[in-house]
Amino acid sequence: MSGLLAWRNLAHDRSRLVVTMVGVVFAVVLIAIQIGLYLGFVESATTIITHTRADLWMVAKGTRNFEITVPIHEREAYLARSVPGVAHAEGLMVQFVPWKKPEGGDESVLLVGFDLNRGLAGPWNLVEGDLEALRRPDTVVVDRLFADKLGVRGPGDQVEINGHRARVVALTQGIRSFTTSPWVFTAARTAQEMSGFDSSQWNYVIATVAAGHDPDEVRDTLSAAIPRADVYTSQELAETTRDYWLFTTGAGASVLVSAVLGLLVGAVIVAQVLYATTVDHLSEFGTLRAMGAPRGFVYRVILSQAAISATVGHLIGIAIAMALSKGSEAGSVLILVTPQLALGLYLVTLTMCMGASIVSIRKAMTIDPAMVFQR
Repeated sequence: MSGLLAWRNLAHDRSRLVVTMVGVVFAVVLIAIQIGLYLGFVESATTIITHTRADLWMVAKGTRNFEITVPIHEREAYLARSVPGVAHAEGLMVQFVPWKKPEGGDESVLLVGFDLNRGLAGPWNLVEGDLEALRRPDTVVVDRLFADKLGVRGPGDQVEINGHRARVVALTQGIRSFTTSPWVFTAARTAQEMSGFDSSQWNYVIATVAAGHDPDEVRDTLSAAIPRADVYTSQELAETTRDYWLFTTGAGASVLVSAVLGLLVGAVIVAQVLYATTVDHLSEFGTLRAMGAPRGFVYRVILSQAAISATVGHLIGIAIAMALSKGSEAGSVLILVTPQLALGLYLVTLTMCMGASIVSIRKAMTIDPAMVFQR
């Protein structure tokens, strides 16, 4: 009964209902986009780590983020293979290099050199070309998102990387970089040549853990066996890289602050809209009290209005946010609106609406029932 009355109370004044829904929808979209940008930032900053099928990562001492490292010697890979619990270890290249576009001009790219035979690392979401073509010398894979930026039309294009001629053999879709430098994938030895590294130098040594062994225990054993390197699990390296960009750079801090501000601004918008809706219907609540309706019934009507506003506003708002998220897949900035975010945001929206209604309940309860008889 209270729910039906709450809906009729809202629907009676169509213009007020529209204003209420617009306010809630705007708040939901604002919060979803700001948090989605934060999640997209985290995804872009750790994308190579999370898509590499390695359990452990070895890197030179003191490395704080994934993109900027100093060389590590290949002997660390040999040492790692001798440690009990390590199934396989191999080198990985991740290095900034200059890219000269065919029509002129330079760009900075992040060159990723990986072992084609094991396939622990490498590109994904291949949409054009053949990954096996990387077995030929001086061949690379780029992403469609950055094709125009790099002056690439498709497989077969000739480019220059750090003074070396190269040919694009395949395209991926949706592999973003948090920095402005696109990812470019190639075979490990080709990456060493293009980067000017010695054949015994890598940026990382990645390893898999043998079945039946605990990754944390193997990591500790590796740390003791290779004191010249820091050893991380994949999750630890992703967290270290994420925290570096979030808390030690202005870019990460701005994304985090924007997400928090989006939540606060959304909460204020919802509180104001719901409070105004309750105040605009004070005469109806006065009528209920004049008719002898108990306080509990009035409470339920107000809270039901909040629940209806939260549910309808959230459904519309999250649909808009998901459409924007889908559209961002074709751009260089990712807005990640996950099902978990949608569910969590519904609970946040419901909490905000209920909180605003609780504040407005006091106003409704202090109204004099006699006011409904005054003209």
